[in-house]
Amino acid sequence: MGDLEIRPAASGDVPAIVAMLADDPLGAQRESPDDLTPYLTALERLSADPNQRLVVAVREGRVIGTLQLTVIPGLSRRGATRSIIEGVRVHADERGSGLGTQLIEWAIDESRRQGCQLVQLTSDKTRTDAHRFYERLGFTASHTGFKLPL
Repeated sequence: MGDLEIRPAASGDVPAIVAMLADDPLGAQRESPDDLTPYLTALERLSADPNQRLVVAVREGRVIGTLQLTVIPGLSRRGATRSIIEGVRVHADERGSGLGTQLIEWAIDESRRQGCQLVQLTSDKTRTDAHRFYERLGFTASHTGFKLPL
């Protein structure tokens, strides 16, 4: 299987990241792998923000997973810092290998290193397998999320 490396994403990783984002029924509707320009612009913004970490999991030179970790200082919870895990994806031929667990454990460990008191994430209501995965890792479905397209 080779050693796994989790490292910051680089512009050369963007095609593989976007392919993973688009590789499911939800992502296929909202991602555009044919035009990487907006993704490259977003990567520049993420890379310039010290509270953002877009990482890739690489094995034998191949990008096989990704996630974004955002660190948010706040006033609530006695001035607690929290993190949000977003955009978790594992390449289709790596699902079930334990890679998702390794990515989430990396995000939790990094959150601790950043002084976070809470890690949170959202998952689309239709992703029942993902819900079971996160619950198995100790996350609880404690809130109802809302969004407003702009």
